[in-house]
Amino acid sequence: MKKRYFIYFSYKGTAYHGWQIQPNGISVQEVLTQALSTILRTELEIVGAGRTDTGVHAKLMVAHFDLEKELLSEFDLEAKLNSFLPNDIAVFKIVEVQPNAHARFDAISRRYEYHVVTGKNVFRNELAARVSSQLDFDSMNAAANTLKEYRDFTSFSKLHTDAKTNNCVITHAEWTQHDDECVFTIQADRFLRNMVRAIVGTLFEVGRHKMTVDELRTVIEARNRCKAGASVPAHGLYLVDIQYPNDIFI
Repeated sequence: MKKRYFIYFSYKGTAYHGWQIQPNGISVQEVLTQALSTILRTELEIVGAGRTDTGVHAKLMVAHFDLEKELLSEFDLEAKLNSFLPNDIAVFKIVEVQPNAHARFDAISRRYEYHVVTGKNVFRNELAARVSSQLDFDSMNAAANTLKEYRDFTSFSKLHTDAKTNNCVITHAEWTQHDDECVFTIQADRFLRNMVRAIVGTLFEVGRHKMTVDELRTVIEARNRCKAGASVPAHGLYLVDIQYPNDIFI
């Protein structure tokens, strides 16, 4: 009898062309699928909770796969996978879920972080974006707070995607400062392609006093990507959490 499992893992995205399998570049999905298929000695399809772009990292990502034969004990499989996978991908746990549970469509919230360093830091070059100009974080937080008032985020979406709607419910959006590093945390029920990087780029405009909070409202209400700020670099972005309803777990 076929059983479905959720696999929880993290990865440093520097060496990969994003999560999704690509015809002309190595992806996290490809590496993880190959590792699981090799260890379990069967061809598997792994479905991720979403797609991350080239260079984006994940502190926590979830995917599901189906297996008809008995699974090795969870601890054994996790250990075998982690010894087989490269150092930039790590598996946390594997749990059985309901047969119709879906890593992408059953997610009820996702949380991202965007990391920024304000000075030159040789140890963070691939893991945080560098901003040399001074930013007004009080204004950026006031602007971030207004995001929770809106639902249509077309102005921050990549053009020509297959999304059926550009509506999202943002429940948290805040900047925090830690020594020479600043972190933007945003949580929503769903995100559009390139949405977080476009929002951060636009908040930078507010932080540089090139845009007011009221002007940010105008940008959102325009529902026009050309009105928003430029997308920030991918290497500062992290997927950090995905939540699911309890009843999908066994």
